[in-house]
Amino acid sequence: MTPDETQLHAWMLGAQAGNPVATRCLLDGLAPRLRAFFRNKGARPEDAEDLVQETLIAIYTKRAMFDPAQKLLAWTYAIARYRMIDRWRRTGKRGLDLPIEDFEHALSAEETEAGDPTRDIARLLGDLPPKQRTAIELVKLKELSIAEASAQTGWSASDIKISIHRGLKTLMRLVGTSATGDLS
Repeated sequence: MTPDETQLHAWMLGAQAGNPVATRCLLDGLAPRLRAFFRNKGARPEDAEDLVQETLIAIYTKRAMFDPAQKLLAWTYAIARYRMIDRWRRTGKRGLDLPIEDFEHALSAEETEAGDPTRDIARLLGDLPPKQRTAIELVKLKELSIAEASAQTGWSASDIKISIHRGLKTLMRLVGTSATGDLS
């Protein structure tokens, strides 16, 4: 029987307190949900398993950042979505049967509790200094080249790269995830 949100939440609180039994129960309880999530989003079984492991590791390492006032499954699915998007970007869609646009619009009711990704990104970018925010928006979100962003802003290519690097470093600190973006 799959544990419900209340039980998972209690285990998370135990995991945050350092209880190894609660931690194991939490990870074991989340694994089948994550496996189903990734398969429903079009991941091949072997890729789904890798994504489950990556997500569980992220949940374990970032458990201290979980706000007990939040819904655990919403937080979990947000991490899972970011892991899947990272995988999609790294592999250029290998391992996925659906384009990224399809799975972003195919959120279940349970997952939508995590919030609107566009709103979340805008909020996070709002925490950055304007120069870093602009560089990331142009290169990472609007997918302009470094040269195009440089021409549009009047900043040097080096300045754009440094702003992106510093901005991504700040964002990683804010959300506690790893980024593997190529700045060239």
